[in-house]
Amino acid sequence: SIAFGLFFLTMAYAVGHVSGAHFNPAVTFGLIAAGRFQAKHILSYITAQVLGSIVAAATLFLILTGKSDFVTIGSFASNGYDALSPGGYCITSVIITEFVLTFFFMIIILGSTSDSTHKKFAPLVIGLGLVLIHLISIPISNTSVNPARSMGQAIFAGGDYLAQLWLFWLFNTTTNCFFMIHIFWFLIVVGTSNTVVIVFF
Repeated sequence: SIAFGLFFLTMAYAVGHVSGAHFNPAVTFGLIAAGRFQAKHILSYITAQVLGSIVAAATLFLILTGKSDFVTIGSFASNGYDALSPGGYCITSVIITEFVLTFFFMIIILGSTSDSTHKKFAPLVIGLGLVLIHLISIPISNTSVNPARSMGQAIFAGGDYLAQLWLFWLFNTTTNCFFMIHIFWFLIVVGTSNTVVIVFF
């Protein structure tokens, strides 16, 4: 849990000025829906995110298989439901968990990077949010909230993990598309230091 948060924190400060620290297709979709990112860049960003995930998973695979008593990679921290859920949670539980946590992850990102906040602290806030999300959902789905990460791990785990990958692409990106059609509410920080308005659409 802490490793995921620290990864985002350090990389956001390291390369945020280059790419906006988009490591996650769900975030890219959400920022487009919120009018914070141009849709014309979506293909190149998601391609880079998926390729980066596969390279990262391949690196971990090479390290793991180099252990002297290596037998199998097991689940390889892949995401899943039913028998592939760490805690044996059903598909409905996993859908609700991923949907809600990805939604609130976007709330954290949009709120901490708004013009009325101290943006230099955004990576810290988002990183801590990611730690909390993992603490909540690792027992349920092994925590996705990032379909690119799910894809990289599933490719190496194979089998049913690949077959269940659709859920983490569909519900993590669909969550953020709801911003575009204004079904859910936005948390909007108004340009004063003491005013927070929750707007329903």
